[in-house]
Amino acid sequence: MSRKDVVVPFEHQQSAHCETGVISNLMRFHGLRVSEPMAFGIGSGLFYSHMPFLKMNGIPVTSYRILPGHIFKRFSRNVGVKMERASFRDQDQAMRALDDVLDQGLPVGMLTSVFYLPYLPKAFRFHFNAHNIVVFGRRGDEYLVSDPVMDATTTIHRTALVRARFAKGTPNTNGRMYYPTKVPIDADLKQAAAKGLRRVARDMSNTPLPMFGSKGITYLAHRLRNYERRLGSRRALLYVGNLIRMQEEIGTGGAGFRFMYAAFLQEAASLLDRPELREKAMEMTAIGDQWREFAFEAGRLVKGRAEAGSDLNTLADRLKRIGEQEQRFFKELARASR
Repeated sequence: MSRKDVVVPFEHQQSAHCETGVISNLMRFHGLRVSEPMAFGIGSGLFYSHMPFLKMNGIPVTSYRILPGHIFKRFSRNVGVKMERASFRDQDQAMRALDDVLDQGLPVGMLTSVFYLPYLPKAFRFHFNAHNIVVFGRRGDEYLVSDPVMDATTTIHRTALVRARFAKGTPNTNGRMYYPTKVPIDADLKQAAAKGLRRVARDMSNTPLPMFGSKGITYLAHRLRNYERRLGSRRALLYVGNLIRMQEEIGTGGAGFRFMYAAFLQEAASLLDRPELREKAMEMTAIGDQWREFAFEAGRLVKGRAEAGSDLNTLADRLKRIGEQEQRFFKELARASR
């Protein structure tokens, strides 16, 4: 059956991170202008975990954010956005559902696998099944895509889109799609930002298990010291290399998320009339700089270009200092946000 072409008038803006970029772009379409940092802060997106019990390709997972999809859920709850969400077992049914929403003149967010998005350069395509994009129209079998990490909109063929929507692995994408059905353009962003700020401060400073929150950073530092003894030199460097990849290449990573959170604190300072948050934003930016320096030093070590005296212990020392600073920072932020 032939389908008529449809193009939703969607404004694309490039973003630092896919989920927060999709939130900001979709909210703008529905009349609520929210910056990407504000979406990140209201959605309480900042978190840290090092989970030796959970492995990807045989290597422990380190994450600098909450679970994929939860930023959108928390943002929607705090702002009062009503969302329609769906997942599918049948590929044809999933594409019919997408077409139906596009026919209503609405852009659709969806979860995809980076590996099966042919418009991305090959160097950026790896097996990561939690990449958010927006589809905002179709011309024949070509679908119009707003990918937040791209500088401009693009297209994807129906066959490739199906493959990206139904990629196997963890998480299983299951053709998931979502779109707002009600966006309060008069939402109380002041209250929403305060809620989001309190949750991040609480979760980063008071999560009891040692591998979560800011304590998880010093937990990883301790483990890093023992990598060579436990794993051998070659595998230890493989673990460190993956740590850098999780920090700098998957999503926005460690330093990038801290720069984004600093931008949120800057906005929140004005929105909440809390000038002291500007000082906290500067502190967070400085911590982000230290994460970048950690990644740079770790990268040199992995590539065999480290300066004399630099080894896993010096990396662990640097990571321990970052962890201690973040513990102080978020305890102070928790007190300030009460």
